[in-house]
Amino acid sequence: MNYDRILIRYGEISTKGRNRHKFVEKLRKSVKIALVPFPNIKIEASRDRMYVLLNGESGIEIIEKLKHIFGIQSFSPAIKVERNVEALKNSALDFVRSHYKEGQTFKVTPKRSDKTFELNTDGINRTIGGYLLQNIPGLRVDVKNPDINLRIEVRVDAIYLSCETIPGAGGMPSGSNGRAMLMLSGGIDSPVAGYLAMKRGLEIEAIHFHSPPFTSERSKEKVVDLTKKLAEIYGSSIKLHIVPFTSVQQAVREQIPENYSMTSTRRMMLRIADEIRIKQEGLAIITGESLGQVASQTLESMFTINEVTNTPILRPLIMMDKTDIIKIAHEIDTLEISNRPFEDCCTIFVPASPKTKPRREKVQHYESYFDFIPLINDAVQQVETLVIEPEEQNSEFNSLF
Repeated sequence: MNYDRILIRYGEISTKGRNRHKFVEKLRKSVKIALVPFPNIKIEASRDRMYVLLNGESGIEIIEKLKHIFGIQSFSPAIKVERNVEALKNSALDFVRSHYKEGQTFKVTPKRSDKTFELNTDGINRTIGGYLLQNIPGLRVDVKNPDINLRIEVRVDAIYLSCETIPGAGGMPSGSNGRAMLMLSGGIDSPVAGYLAMKRGLEIEAIHFHSPPFTSERSKEKVVDLTKKLAEIYGSSIKLHIVPFTSVQQAVREQIPENYSMTSTRRMMLRIADEIRIKQEGLAIITGESLGQVASQTLESMFTINEVTNTPILRPLIMMDKTDIIKIAHEIDTLEISNRPFEDCCTIFVPASPKTKPRREKVQHYESYFDFIPLINDAVQQVETLVIEPEEQNSEFNSLF
């Protein structure tokens, strides 16, 4: 028996109260966008579950799409059955027969969301389990490690049968928790930070600091490719703001003592990122910082750098080991791009002995001898904004809005 729908479980969305419908609608929209290539499908969303009715479309291809949508805890290919015991028995038999191979074991896992159904959980287990054993020769019960786990979910509208639970991407639906600006350097860490931010429901816009001629066009292309990878994961376009940073970076090099130049450079970046955030109506700035990984990521450095803004700074990687970050970068397919040997502005003009414990009052003192505001304003005014589309952006996308 071929399944006719896919049952989607919400996971963390289920903890929401009166505003749950907003998160469900965000998830429904994400699913709709991801499944644009399948015009015959129909999406039904309720407070507790979502269903994708296949209507003849390829279930295998749709399953691959659903695996990567944030907000889905798990999902199961399923069939819909009438709410009566005889229909349930016959459908369960056909369903298990279509999956059964000689010598396999099974168990029944019932869930009775609607308590008005004539059989309780134990009754469903005994009735359906007994019926299957009577009608499928060689079938045996194994409650600990079955080959076939028949899940029976009794709901108000119908009964749903499935025997496979596929993990989803988890997290929160895309765009459900507001907009934030990702400082995207081109290294390994910042794309992973962007991925984890998106997984928590943030809509991101990327900011990259470009310092020609010290950084090349290949460095810029690298960041565009990283943004494209993130856009593929997000399922929609992402804005990339490219900041001309050469003048600011040269001024810091000339005006600030060498061992404090890195600290001051990061402060200038944060000030510019904050101005772009205001223009784009973002609510936070995301960085790829990991505590103690480099000199600018010690607690003292972050304390000193953060002084220039009151905007929340989100650091998804702050307590992660480098090996764990690399593992995620490999999984989301950004590692190879990040390892391309093109310098970015963070790797040029690096002091021989940068301060690992910079003090606020000292960097304030050094910066007070030069007016950086005109350079910052010029950099913000000259930002180049690109809209990066996913690699496989369907032409029907715009028709959804």
